[in-house]
Amino acid sequence: MTFLTGFHAIEERIKSGQSCGPLLVAKAGPRAKEIVTLAVNNKIRLERTGTFELDGIAPDNKGIALQVEDESGKADISLENFIAGLGDRKDSLVMILDEITDPHNYGAILRSCDQFAVDLVVSRNRRNAKQAPIVSQTSAGAVSWVAQAETPNLVRAMEDLKEAGFWIYGADMDGEPVYKLDLSGRTALVLGSEGGGISRLMREKCDGMVGIPSYGKIDSLNVSVAAGVLLYEVRRQRAK
Repeated sequence: MTFLTGFHAIEERIKSGQSCGPLLVAKAGPRAKEIVTLAVNNKIRLERTGTFELDGIAPDNKGIALQVEDESGKADISLENFIAGLGDRKDSLVMILDEITDPHNYGAILRSCDQFAVDLVVSRNRRNAKQAPIVSQTSAGAVSWVAQAETPNLVRAMEDLKEAGFWIYGADMDGEPVYKLDLSGRTALVLGSEGGGISRLMREKCDGMVGIPSYGKIDSLNVSVAAGVLLYEVRRQRAK
């Protein structure tokens, strides 16, 4: 069994309408009581339990914990179905994550993807941080809203997106300054791992590399911070 313990994560999972429950309640302060009310209004079953028992199954709880089938959040969609569903839509934004292994970074990226209306996050179905318990808390519940697709072959996924009319840009500190690129239309951004960056094969499939001009003394931005900056620029351009 899997349990969500963060207030935001529990609240957004319930609001999303996805299957979940019961909500285990050991002690409820003001914030927890609000969530209990939300659960009742959404017909989520409540179960009273002792603090000791809840600590044993969900150590990071704040007096409540929501049982879920998995922590990945929003039901996955296949890349094929996503592309087929685009129809004649001209603008679409996809984020491709290449070996993001830190769950804090993964969750923070999902939070930015929610805020900047990313249509799909694509990741490999192995060797990523997606299933780590901390993701649901770090994303502040965004994991329940952001559509995600898993694939065994990210290079092939990039090829499929290109065939569907996407321009793909890899994030690199030495890339073309992001504000100089036209990021309208169907666009996909690739973020590489914290240590190794984008893999060679994926880099070769990119239509270009995009960078964030920086003026500090350390090497580069954290990958989750970079994601937020890049996504902001995409949305800024499209708001014109």
